[in-house]
Amino acid sequence: MARILTGPLTRALVVENPHNRLDPLLLERGFKQVVRLSQAPEAEELLAELQAHRSQVLFKRSRVPVTRQVIEGAPDLLAIQLCCIGDDSIDKQACADHGVLVFNDPISNGRSVVELAIGHLISLSRGIHISNSQTHKGDWQKHNRGRFEVFGKRLGIVGLGNIGRGVAKVAQALGMEVRFHDNRRVAQEVGQEMGWTSSDTLQALFADSDMVTLHASAVDFRGGSNAGLVTRELLMSLGSNRPENAPRVFLNLSRGFLHDPADLISAVEAKVIRAAAVDVYPKEPRSSGPGWDNPYGAYAQIVCTPHIGAATQEAQPRIAQRVAETTLAFSREGSIRDCVLAPRTQVSMSDDLRPGRAVLVVAHGTTRGTKRALDQAIFETGADNLRSEHHDLERWSMALDINLLDQPLPASALALIAQRCAELSEDPDAVRSIRQVVWE
Repeated sequence: MARILTGPLTRALVVENPHNRLDPLLLERGFKQVVRLSQAPEAEELLAELQAHRSQVLFKRSRVPVTRQVIEGAPDLLAIQLCCIGDDSIDKQACADHGVLVFNDPISNGRSVVELAIGHLISLSRGIHISNSQTHKGDWQKHNRGRFEVFGKRLGIVGLGNIGRGVAKVAQALGMEVRFHDNRRVAQEVGQEMGWTSSDTLQALFADSDMVTLHASAVDFRGGSNAGLVTRELLMSLGSNRPENAPRVFLNLSRGFLHDPADLISAVEAKVIRAAAVDVYPKEPRSSGPGWDNPYGAYAQIVCTPHIGAATQEAQPRIAQRVAETTLAFSREGSIRDCVLAPRTQVSMSDDLRPGRAVLVVAHGTTRGTKRALDQAIFETGADNLRSEHHDLERWSMALDINLLDQPLPASALALIAQRCAELSEDPDAVRSIRQVVWE
């Protein structure tokens, strides 16, 4: 059954403690109910809370899983707003099947992660992590063995997204030679325009770099998983085409599953990698405190931090501000940005909204004839479709239509649109969700 709503979104559930600036931003601009849970819920508790409050939007970070059971059991849910970049914790196919849009924030934490990466590159190159431990113990080790400047060194970057580009710019300003690997043509062109060298393969990037830092997403641009992207062979090849006396530093501040911890340990034990830093892990605890089993705990050469790349006083309020703006624009105007189901898609009818007009946001299936059925169903309501945008989300077998109508439709007409689309396309699940935003 299609999820149908007329009017703005008014009920939100907030979990995993995003910055508390978020709640007043929502309440000040139209939300009537914002419920914040103090503890990260398990799946059953999350579903119970969504049902109890009839939440239309779920705000969360990266840990609490949103399963198909949760999506199917929360019929009022129309959007999930991630207060982070990563979307690994959400069953996105289940969301697409039920017309629940998923948004993230690919921008706000970038500077914080970039600074952490650059800090590690300098600190590990100078051996500060080892010297700190030795000096605290009263062991005075003043020498230049294993200590390097980053100036003139070759940095390999895996993934030239927002954070990867940020790292590259700062590294270049420090006098480093930047190389990168990214399969996306646009990323390759951007990197080359910046004067950075594109490596055709990961093998070439690792072998030809003094240092390598990972900034890859959970999936590649074709939708395939990046799990295990960095193999033991790659790690063992880091710097193999560089001088013997090279820093050979490795960073993973991106995704814990991009490589096996055992493979990084092997490369460190073999002294191929002199120093490493990780901020992400294949298995991370759901709450702060002791009791977690760190796979790198016995290795001083591997600096470990508890997924704090975005955990700064500056980044968290920026994230709250941006995700609130994203959600409010979707709620009040039907605008789309930062939708992980439709990357790089931006749609806004706000410039053409006038009193008496309405925006219709329809998530529907891709069965042949569904788009035509939708257009016909809207025509049959008597409304004029002044402007529309159609986006096929092929990977998810879903399409998104945003339509600017000359008049709002009654709730009965919205239900009739869903019914007519099912009849005309011969697909009973043709329409997954319909939201109408009326400009007053």
